Amino acid sequence: MKKSLSGLLACAALALSFSAGAASAAAPVATSLPGHYYLQGVMEVGSELLLKKDGKFEWTLSYGNTDEQASGEWRVAGDMVTLVAGDGGKEPQFRVFEESEMRIQKPAEAGTWVAIVGFPQVGPMADVEVKFEAQSGKTATAVSVANGDAIVRMPASERWVRAGLRRQGSKADYQWLAVPAERAQERLAAFAVTDAQWLRGQAFQTLNFRVVKGGLKLHGMDSAVAKGLYAKASGQ
Repeated sequence: MKKSLSGLLACAALALSFSAGAASAAAPVATSLPGHYYLQGVMEVGSELLLKKDGKFEWTLSYGNTDEQASGEWRVAGDMVTLVAGDGGKEPQFRVFEESEMRIQKPAEAGTWVAIVGFPQVGPMADVEVKFEAQSGKTATAVSVANGDAIVRMPASERWVRAGLRRQGSKADYQWLAVPAERAQERLAAFAVTDAQWLRGQAFQTLNFRVVKGGLKLHGMDSAVAKGLYAKASGQ
């Protein structure tokens, strides 16, 4: 039996009313969520979660000698809060190490050029694509490894003039930096990322919380942290 036009419109109106009701029910939850949360109920583990009003989040966790962090965007669906880690399209910025910051003065091995990537007196940065360019125009590319080194082979007749840096896999343009004459002669130069936060990778890609009385609880994880409660700081 064919439904009348008025019947179809009635069904559509009913569906819209249910949809509007669900949206209005979820809206107060999303509005009340932003704030600073602290993990409670887990011994020897410290963790914080900051849900910002603009939809961004910052999360940290510390236990023993281990520190983890993540940042990105958060979203709400019913009583579930999902954190989606990401850099928001940002790219790290680099500069050349000052000579006073250099701790390695020994020249690179013959036939090689070495670019060290990291943050002075903090640590190395892996997964940075470095494009080496010689005065002749010859180029070679390498990716920094765990100790921050990116190494290519170049004949002795070539002279290093500049280096382009970007994250491995990035589609962004290289950030080009001139190599100081002394560093070019030693075939070894160091490049500092301007924000040490880039040294630490994201602890997760997605993380789910359920909204409960008193705060948020991790959902879908079997760990000691999941037994605790992320309680919002008083006064927020």
